[in-house]
Amino acid sequence: MTNEVGFIGLGMMGGPMAKRLIARDYKLTIHDLRPEVVAEFSDQGAGVAGSPAEVASRVETVLVSLPTPDVVREVALGADGIIGGSAVKTFVDLSTTGPNRAKEIAAGLKSKGITAVDAPVSGGVTGAKAGTLSVMMAGPKALCESLQPCLQVIGKHVFYVGTEPGQGQMMKLLNNLLSATALAASSEAMVLGVKSGLDPRVMVDVLNVSSGRNSATLEKIPRAILPRTFDVGFRTELQIKDIRLCLEQADQLGVPMWIGQTVREMWAFAESQGGGQEDISAIIKHMEKWAGVTVRESS
Repeated sequence: MTNEVGFIGLGMMGGPMAKRLIARDYKLTIHDLRPEVVAEFSDQGAGVAGSPAEVASRVETVLVSLPTPDVVREVALGADGIIGGSAVKTFVDLSTTGPNRAKEIAAGLKSKGITAVDAPVSGGVTGAKAGTLSVMMAGPKALCESLQPCLQVIGKHVFYVGTEPGQGQMMKLLNNLLSATALAASSEAMVLGVKSGLDPRVMVDVLNVSSGRNSATLEKIPRAILPRTFDVGFRTELQIKDIRLCLEQADQLGVPMWIGQTVREMWAFAESQGGGQEDISAIIKHMEKWAGVTVRESS
């Protein structure tokens, strides 16, 4: 592929990824609904398009990073969507869309000669800024290999997981379910430890050299919970969306998910208390409230 690509969706994840591509001399044509974001990228040399279709009429490869499956579908297949572009050949979805929607979009684009590659990413805003994301690609192998140089700008680990549309999405959903489980369970454990009189920093240090360590104890709790910044960079409502998509796949495939169902209930409770827009690290506040303690760095 050439170094001329389209990028749609310049939010908390898409913005840093797009900036890394510009810094590596990729010529971007961008689209976003927020004028101030468009202006920022225009000042950095990116071309500006008024719609996804216009992006797809200027470049052969379009990357998208969008918040929900419905938004991805509209951008891909809507009236002003990528499907209406005259130049586009490859659609790369960096979002967490889910296998069913990925298959639907791939089939719709295929009717116009456009090949879809699902390439969801993991690593959060910190990883997006640092270029250390994990990328999970699914699509025709030769095409995915040609995309490697571009995706290696945003991801430290680029995996090829399969040929079929949606396989990258399935891998991402499994990852996010485990991540959500680790944060919920670790938050409960931290609250219990503090209630019993343990120092939370000592707890984290012990866990991280012991068998209980996980992504929450290694990164989220020490960085966002102990200092009470709650800034992992991922909203609770999006976490719930990913869990729901994963459990829908389990239902379709007849796989029991007893623990997964409990995890969904925990996160749904957090959202029901008005926390949908809150950072995922704020889930611990509900457990703290029940227990009457606060998990924070000692002064």
